[in-house]
Amino acid sequence: MIELRTYVFLDSLQPQLASYMGTASMGFLPVPGDSCLWIEVAPGMAVHRLSDIALKASNVHLGQQVVERAYGSMVIHHRDQSDVLESGEHVLRYLNTEHSTRQPCKMMWKEVIRAITPDHATLINRDNRRGSMILPGQSMFIMETEPAGYIVYAANEAEKAANITLVEARAVGAYGRLIMAGKEADINEAARAATEALQRL
Repeated sequence: MIELRTYVFLDSLQPQLASYMGTASMGFLPVPGDSCLWIEVAPGMAVHRLSDIALKASNVHLGQQVVERAYGSMVIHHRDQSDVLESGEHVLRYLNTEHSTRQPCKMMWKEVIRAITPDHATLINRDNRRGSMILPGQSMFIMETEPAGYIVYAANEAEKAANITLVEARAVGAYGRLIMAGKEADINEAARAATEALQRL
């Protein structure tokens, strides 16, 4: 039996998130403005069959496929939203389910930390080399979700809402982790947008 953990549709990838995803993509690189579907399932090996179904259903590209011990995730994208949605529907039909049966999103942690110190900024930047850097004095928004895949939706909606810097958006593993930096007012708005986006799900 295949468990649908995450099923998240992004209508338009924002520039920073698209670029961040591209740093880890082993497939076709997403570009800003693409529509995107992030699917996470258990067990992990099942993602190979679902990728095959999605790619044969429409003109989507496979941007990423990760097979872990417990979970597998895949990202399909295309400029045309209808292609992405069509492939998603084929996957759901194969699973004999609807997207509403996905595992609910739990926000395990969220916090705004203001006026980051130089020491703190340096350690964050050393640990997160795929995204942009946080600068001393900036405010930082951090969020952790379960399942992990929901973090991409939070990141995308936050980037739509505010002028922030994306430092990390890790969406594989047991938990998803998001780090954003910027001016205090922008970070407050990003935190609000990310939280409300996940609550709508």
